[in-house]
Formats: sequence, structure tokens, C-alpha cells
Amino acid sequence: MNIVIFGAGGRAGRQAVAEARRRGHRVTAVVRDPARHSDLTDVRTVAGDVTDGTGVAHAAAGHDAVVSAAVDLSVPPHEFFTASARALTAGLAKAGVRRLAVVGLASIMPGASGAPLMDEPGYPNEHRAFYLGHAAGLAVLQDSGLDWAYVAPAGDFDHAGTPTGRYRIADHADPASRITYADFAVALLDEIEVPRHRRAAVSIREA
Repeated sequence: MNIVIFGAGGRAGRQAVAEARRRGHRVTAVVRDPARHSDLTDVRTVAGDVTDGTGVAHAAAGHDAVVSAAVDLSVPPHEFFTASARALTAGLAKAGVRRLAVVGLASIMPGASGAPLMDEPGYPNEHRAFYLGHAAGLAVLQDSGLDWAYVAPAGDFDHAGTPTGRYRIADHADPASRITYADFAVALLDEIEVPRHRRAAVSIREA
């Protein structure tokens, strides 16, 4: 497949690139400044802005599917995530690409009570604006005609763990859950190759 990955220079994006190449896919890695990412090898690296619909369409043209792992912490979260979701919706429609997998956030997924994890008692909320920004972006996708999957870790990423190459679907988000970026990338690419969750959000945990 031809896969374009927005936010390819970040931790989740880099692992998505690595997993896609491991599977033999052709990858276009979209970053803000290609000169800062010369270590992204064996892929086509281009400059792009995931909040620009015209640029998204140009980058996605001729591709089969898209992964978005992009984030810009210099922009207010609500502004960034809604703008990127709108640009992906418009740009991918123009490019004729329907399948999209987005790296999500556990905080807005249902917890054990059924309420969003961020609303469960004791959950840290100092970054609530970031959580709400993610939720607003997801709402834009839900109103779109794209064939999307919002793929979130069930809890957080394990930065020092050893990848296993496996994962499982979580029943609900769990703040104690951890998964490596590499294993999370396996789930992302599985959703691109053989979609199991269409227009749905799903939590991923370590197997």
C-alpha cells in the first residue's frame, strides 16, 4: 500500500513509519521541517501542515490510506485538533482517500464507569484543555464521511518497555494501562491493512 503519515517526526509517528516499512508499504512521511528529520530513511519525506486542507490533499494524492499522529503544542488544543480534523476531512475527500487512522488519547475514551476517563474520580485534569481539544477533533471526524478509526492507548505509553509485537483491544480505558509505541503502531497498521473499526474509537492495551 501507499500510506501517508502526518506527524511522522513524533514518537508515535516514527513508530508508525517503522511498522509500515517493516510490512513493505511505501510511506510518505509528512513533517513540518524535513531538514530536522534526516533520520527518516527509506521513505519519501515532505513538508506539510495537517491543518491545511489543500496541503493534505496534495500530500495524500495517489495514496491508499492515511495515519495522523500530528500534534502542535504551540497552538491551543481545541484550535489545532478541530482544524486538523477539518483539513483531513476536506483534503482526503479531494484526494479520493477514505481510510484514516488517527492517534487518539485515553482521557476521552470511556473508563470503567462508562464516563470519559477524564471525568472519573481522581483522574488528573491539569491538561483538561488538551483532552477537550482531542474530543472536539473526534467530534469533527464523527460528522465527516471518512472511513476513520480513532485509535487510543487504553492508558498511556510505556517509554522504556520492551515491545512484544502484540496488543489487545481494551474493554475500557484504564489509567494504569501502558503500551509501547512500537506495539501501538502494530494496532494502527492493522487498522489500515484490515479495518476492524470503522467510524469508531477503540482503546488498545498491551497483550
